[in-house]
Amino acid sequence: MASSLLRRVSGLKDNFLWICLHKRVISNSTKVFCENNLPQAGFYRPNEGVMLPPGSFKNKVAFITGGGTGLGKGMTGTLSALGAKCVIASRNVEVLKQTAGEISNQTGNEVHAVQCDVRDPASIKACVDELISVAGLPDVVINNAAGNFISPSENLSANAWRTITDIVLNGTAFVTLEVGKRLIKAEKGAAFLAITTIYAESGSGFVVPSASAKAGVEAMCKSLAAEWGRYGMRFNVIQPGPIKTKGAFSRLDPTGMFEKSMIGRIPAGRLGTAGEIANLAAYLCSDYASWVSGAIIRMDGGEYVSMAGEFNDLRKVTKEQWAMLESMIRKTKGS
Repeated sequence: MASSLLRRVSGLKDNFLWICLHKRVISNSTKVFCENNLPQAGFYRPNEGVMLPPGSFKNKVAFITGGGTGLGKGMTGTLSALGAKCVIASRNVEVLKQTAGEISNQTGNEVHAVQCDVRDPASIKACVDELISVAGLPDVVINNAAGNFISPSENLSANAWRTITDIVLNGTAFVTLEVGKRLIKAEKGAAFLAITTIYAESGSGFVVPSASAKAGVEAMCKSLAAEWGRYGMRFNVIQPGPIKTKGAFSRLDPTGMFEKSMIGRIPAGRLGTAGEIANLAAYLCSDYASWVSGAIIRMDGGEYVSMAGEFNDLRKVTKEQWAMLESMIRKTKGS
C-alpha cells in the first residue's frame, strides 16, 4: 500500500497540494514514526564480545596505525585478544605506550608501541624497521591513522588541505608501499585493511579534504587488490558510520549539537561502537576472509541509504497525516 501511495504522490500534478502538506508535516513534531529517542534501537543492541574463535590470530603479527586511541585501540584490543602480536604506531608515543600496556595486561599478549608520523616517509621507514625488529614482518596491516576537522571550504588554506591529505591519503599510501615492497621481497602475504567513511562514497560538504582523501584511499585499495593479489596480499576497506569516539567527536561535534540529528537519520536508532568495527576488522583480516579482497564494506546502521533516498523523509509523516494525504489524493483523482 505504501509503495502504491508513494507512486501516486510522486505523480501528482498539483505540486502546491504536496508542498502545503509537506510544510504541515515539518511543523508537526508529535506522534512521528521515527522520533529521536528511537525505540527501535532495542532491536539493534551492540554486541562487542569477540566474535572469532580464540587463537584466530595466534603466531600472527598485526600492525595498526593510529592504534593508541578510538577505533585503532579497539581493533588492537580485539586482535590481541585473538592471539596476535600487535604493533601500534602514531605520533604520540606516550599515549601509545599507555594503550600498549593496558591491552597487554588485559590479553597477556605482547603489544609494542612505535612512534611514527605517517606524513613522513623517513619516519615510516624507521617505524617499519622497528616493527620488523620487535615482531617480524606483519600478517595484518591496518591503515587507521586519520585527521579531520569541519570547516566551510571557502575558509580552507592550502596548508589545511595538505594537513588532512598528507595524513589520510599520503600516509596510507606511504605505509602501504613501505610494508608492501618488503613483503614482496620476502615473498610473504598479508591482509591490508583501511578505515575510511561513508562520505568517501557520497562526498560531503564541510569536510572536503577528508572526503577527497578517503575516496583516494578506497581507489588505492581496490587498485592494489587487483595488482598485488598475485603476491598474496588482500586489500579491503571498512566505511564506518558515526561512532562516538573522543577524538573524532571532539573535532567534528565539539558541542554535541549534531549527535541527536545523527541518531535521527540512522534506521538502527543508535550510534555504532568501536567493538563492532573491531569485530568486522578482525574478520576481514583473518583467514576466514581469505577470499575477500577489493571489498568496501559499509557499517553504519543504515545511515547511508537513509540519507540517499529521495522520499525517505516520509518516515516523519504521522498516521493521521497519511490518512489526510490519501483523502486528498482521492479527491484529486475524482476531480
